[in-house]
Amino acid sequence: MQPLLTASAVLYDSTVSNQGVLAAAASGLSEFISLNGGDAGRIFGISGIDAELLAQPTLSLGLINYCRVMEEAARYSGCDNFGLRYGRQFKPQSLGLIGYIGLCSATLEQALHNVVLAFPWHQHDTLTRLVDKGECWRLDYQVRHGAILSRRQDAELTLGMFLNLIRHVTGAHWAPREVHFEHPRPEQWHEHCKVFDAPVWFDQPFNSLLIPKRDLLRPMPDSDPLLLGVMQDAIRRLNSATPRQSLVERARTQVHLMLLQGEPVLEEVAEKLGLSSWSLQRRLREQGLSFTSLVDQVRCEMARHYLQQRQLPISEMALLLGYSEVSAFSRAFRRWFGVSPRQWRQELVGTRT
Repeated sequence: MQPLLTASAVLYDSTVSNQGVLAAAASGLSEFISLNGGDAGRIFGISGIDAELLAQPTLSLGLINYCRVMEEAARYSGCDNFGLRYGRQFKPQSLGLIGYIGLCSATLEQALHNVVLAFPWHQHDTLTRLVDKGECWRLDYQVRHGAILSRRQDAELTLGMFLNLIRHVTGAHWAPREVHFEHPRPEQWHEHCKVFDAPVWFDQPFNSLLIPKRDLLRPMPDSDPLLLGVMQDAIRRLNSATPRQSLVERARTQVHLMLLQGEPVLEEVAEKLGLSSWSLQRRLREQGLSFTSLVDQVRCEMARHYLQQRQLPISEMALLLGYSEVSAFSRAFRRWFGVSPRQWRQELVGTRT
């Protein structure tokens, strides 16, 4: 078997840092958009993507732009399952450094652990972890950026990428025990079951694959300890001087996560950010915000996002926004937009027909 590549072939500009997600995560995106009937140039323009960056896998894209381009590609190509199909054809080698970190590991289990550990260097503001569930590992993935609400397409393509890494070793017919997505069930959800060949659950806390541990004992066919070390060093160097999210963005992220459990609490958000409640309030005031107004902003943005998903009942939407009663959600929505949620959705449907 030919080696994947040699250590001397790993080239990157040490003066460039990762600003969000390495461009390898969008490998072949322009061609895939065109294949599905979309106008790649227009979609990149709407999303703020510089197409020239995509030719260099160790350059980077803003994570907001990256998630947006997937959503816009689904919208303008007319392919609602765009991310699912894009991820399905995404080979581990196309992922650049993070892909080779997996491929060069000793066993499949070590590959997943190494990829999870390196993923924050490949893509910022993202949770990746392996949770021990007894006979299985649960591989969790979740974007945690306060300004990114529309991220269904990214979640589906990323779980597809993880699936392909596993199937690189186990074969095309391997299937996880279960698949979880945090977004509501799409209209064409049967395709998800077919792609993963497993039960698929929606409206879950995380995007996850449930993987039997016995399936991960296999050796990686292209294991290369030297190249693995080179790749791990390269991806760390690309992240040596990366900017952090602003406090407001990090607070928005925590509010978004807490809404799934009910009303966000100032003290709990502050604790997550390593601050006292007084310090968080002071720093929000410096940005012209209060904690109450921040929660209200997040709810307003999430409400607009959820209403665009026509299959999601308004009663479920209220719970997703942390309201205990639908009437409380309806009152807040009228305050934001001057109409009821049902009227807003009907007007949206009318503009699209």
